[in-house]
Amino acid sequence: MTSIETQVTVIQIDNYGPWTVTPSPKREADLQMLQSQLYADIAQVVAHHDGYVFATRYDNMIAITNGLDLEAHRRIQDTVRNRYPVTVSLGVATGASPREAVGEATSNLQAAGSAQDGSRTEILRSDPPCDEGTVQIAHFDVNDATERYTDEFNAFEVFRRIDRGYTALLEHMYDAHDSLSFFIGGDNIISVTAGLDRAAFDEAIDHVAAAEGIELKVGVGRDRTAGDAGMTAKEALERCRECGTRVEIGTDESARRA
Repeated sequence: MTSIETQVTVIQIDNYGPWTVTPSPKREADLQMLQSQLYADIAQVVAHHDGYVFATRYDNMIAITNGLDLEAHRRIQDTVRNRYPVTVSLGVATGASPREAVGEATSNLQAAGSAQDGSRTEILRSDPPCDEGTVQIAHFDVNDATERYTDEFNAFEVFRRIDRGYTALLEHMYDAHDSLSFFIGGDNIISVTAGLDRAAFDEAIDHVAAAEGIELKVGVGRDRTAGDAGMTAKEALERCRECGTRVEIGTDESARRA
């Protein structure tokens, strides 16, 4: 079986803090629009190469970029420079776990200078790009979210409860399994994981239920790119819905292509 190797790209807007107040403070609404549009454009470029981008803090984004070479990363920078009044710097690294990869990618970027260093512009610091190995994606979903939450509570209360469940899962997956988890809207969470088995996902679901009373199910996929692994995970999640199960693991790429 092909080994798990997660390639992570940390995307950071150059000198963003000072830019937002130079020559005078910019309207918050304008900054929010710029950040959301920038995220959408970067997500489109990365998705073209079957990668995933997660907004995190918006001025900083985390991408899962297995299969993206340095030229593809330069196209991300070109897209931003050509369309926006800001530029981005990128740190890229591969690790046996997502936590290891994001740590090394961040260190690569930090070694080039501070996020508020006006002379640090469009840095691309990368370990050798990952062209082997596979990435594992887990797609979590809250059980009966519409009936239990959306149709029962006010909109903010629903957000509050789902967010507590997400936070419990994020902390557990990071601390116990060196995984990175991201809320992607509605009641859905994606975790980038390091070859976890069914028992580990059962444990995570039990942890969130005990901590916050939120019941989850999860579909898991594995492939050479995050996009393909994510589609396998979504298909596995559909089997959870159809069969009433809480963990379904899709066929990994090596078995499927054998």
